[in-house]
Amino acid sequence: MVTTALNTTKSEEIFSAAQKLMPGGVSSPVRAFKSVGGQPIVFDRVKGSRVWDVDGNEYIDYVGTWGPAICGHANDEVNAALRETLEKGTSFGAPCLKENILAEMVINAVPSIEMVRFVNSGTEACMSVLRLMRAFTGREKIIKFEGCYHGHADMFLVQAGSGVATLGLPDSPGVPKTTTAATLTAPYNDLEAVKKLFAENPGEIAGVILEPVVGNSGFVVPDAGFLEGLRELTQEHDALLVFDEVMTGFRISYGGAQEKFGVTPDLTTLGKVIGGGLPVGAYGGRKEIMSMVAPAGPMYQAGTLSGNPLAMTAGIKTLELLQRPGTYEKLEVMTKRLTDGLLEIARNAGHQVTGGNISGMFGMFFTEGPVRNYEDAKKADLSKFSRYHRGMLEQGIYLAPSQFEAGFTSLAHTDEDIDQTLAAAKIVLNSIAAD
Repeated sequence: MVTTALNTTKSEEIFSAAQKLMPGGVSSPVRAFKSVGGQPIVFDRVKGSRVWDVDGNEYIDYVGTWGPAICGHANDEVNAALRETLEKGTSFGAPCLKENILAEMVINAVPSIEMVRFVNSGTEACMSVLRLMRAFTGREKIIKFEGCYHGHADMFLVQAGSGVATLGLPDSPGVPKTTTAATLTAPYNDLEAVKKLFAENPGEIAGVILEPVVGNSGFVVPDAGFLEGLRELTQEHDALLVFDEVMTGFRISYGGAQEKFGVTPDLTTLGKVIGGGLPVGAYGGRKEIMSMVAPAGPMYQAGTLSGNPLAMTAGIKTLELLQRPGTYEKLEVMTKRLTDGLLEIARNAGHQVTGGNISGMFGMFFTEGPVRNYEDAKKADLSKFSRYHRGMLEQGIYLAPSQFEAGFTSLAHTDEDIDQTLAAAKIVLNSIAAD
């Protein structure tokens, strides 16, 4: 049991009760703090860049509900729009005008998307886009990358990142071998491995899906030419290229990673930011491909709460806020100051670290690096990360409870927040250097 200087009495009581009610006491595995030790803190409320737990402790938050809170928690303008919509109803199960509005905003922003379908989660978006890849090409096999997480659907739980990596589970019991037999894997940033898979499976591969910037093995960026090489390979073999931008979409630039790197895939999955903190997902792409989706075409996919007015409202207002001048410049400058500062403090304290950021997405590994893929990420010192995470928590800084998760800043974070975070890091990193 990890000791803590924090008063977490109520959190411990609530989590103890939760373990008798829910598997592991949580609704999503990484929340359980399994990889960092100790018990999770239980949130009570959030606002701006801050969170408060049930014991009254205050933290600067760099998780942001795992990415969606790009405008800050409980943004006043988003909340006001939600209250207005709430009076009209929470779910229609029928078309609403707000679907059109958000769809048009997404189409105008994301280079690959000519038509879009809203769903309720990133997992659902990736499940649906996989079915669409196969329906459009008439092929069954797909290529994914080790350490890239595309939700918890059976066919993606092969060499997955995120919570699977955090808990040390290579795959998941309950997933039939026949389900994953058509899922081929390659190391991220390894074009030669992808070429080999295409050569070994001629005319059988429907497409390639990847996180263009990996956030579920920690923060891993693509090598120069990697995304471009995948684009060329898929076109050469009449296969589809899919960017899973659930994490990067509207975060690393308004048009996502595909705008940032100038590489346009055939299909894209989205989530997180486009729901403004409410459950949402989406997939979209070229019109000829999306026309396969029911009721326009034969590939069936549906959802009772898909396109519900509350999620659409939060997404619309969030994207409106992100279009204001200077948004992404602010995120880049602030997040770079944070990551550069953390790396410098860590190295000065004698730690081997590597990391970086793109706009409001960042990460730091306790390894000399570089980290180009999941195998590199696994070389990081997880024990040291656990001590760092606990130390920062005690200093009032809430970081993702896993070495294998990216961090996020928001427009609500201030220079004072960054100063306070770096001051805390100096205390913690110097302390654990002496362990």
